[in-house]
Amino acid sequence: MTFSICVRERYTDEDGDDQTRFGVAVTTRLPGVGTLCPFASSDGAVATQSLVNVELGRKGIEYLDDGLAVDDALQALLNADEGSAERQLHGVDADGTFAFSGDECNDWYGHREGQNYTVAGNLLTGEDVIEDTAAAYESDAHGDAPLAERLIDALAAGHAAGGDKREDLEVQSAALLVCNTEEETDDPYYNDLRIDASETPVADLRETYETAKRGYETIVEKYAEEEADDGAADAAEDETEADGGGGE
Repeated sequence: MTFSICVRERYTDEDGDDQTRFGVAVTTRLPGVGTLCPFASSDGAVATQSLVNVELGRKGIEYLDDGLAVDDALQALLNADEGSAERQLHGVDADGTFAFSGDECNDWYGHREGQNYTVAGNLLTGEDVIEDTAAAYESDAHGDAPLAERLIDALAAGHAAGGDKREDLEVQSAALLVCNTEEETDDPYYNDLRIDASETPVADLRETYETAKRGYETIVEKYAEEEADDGAADAAEDETEADGGGGE
């Protein structure tokens, strides 16, 4: 697998309550990365890559949901994994970060932990991929744009820095996933997107995101207008009944 970013951001909802959102995004020069690498819930985000063990991601999120700290959860999984030397595993929870790169990952490989995020990659053109991915996120962390959009920006920066070095592999993929701690909220459809097979996965992920976002906003506007029309019709009916319903 190639490179990914996991993020934690705190924010205040419309009722003034403190909430947290978690996001993960990834791209690689192989198809279907969205089925293998990114995992997230209202308790954290995890990415599993290099010689992928999907169970590290699945169980990692399960452990976070059960209340384990991210470093305890992911380290415990690695300790029980005989192939850990070939793995990369990183993630965030409400309070901490964790990142691991096994000694047998393929060059260039490495990771970085920031205050609220982690980035990791392997089979890269160089360290600049990780650094530029991190810098792009840091430059607009907690920005006005939705987290999903800013995660795509981070992937784009890493890709522009060189990305996956396997240029002979044309079929690529990318994915993102964002969750939050609000109990009663409809997550926009554009918070869970995948490009499973493409020669331009990051650009296609951005186009899919923009299309999905536009579609979501259209639906919200449509139903708001219908509710307003229904309310106006009900008010008119009530007024007619109050006037005695007409007559001679």
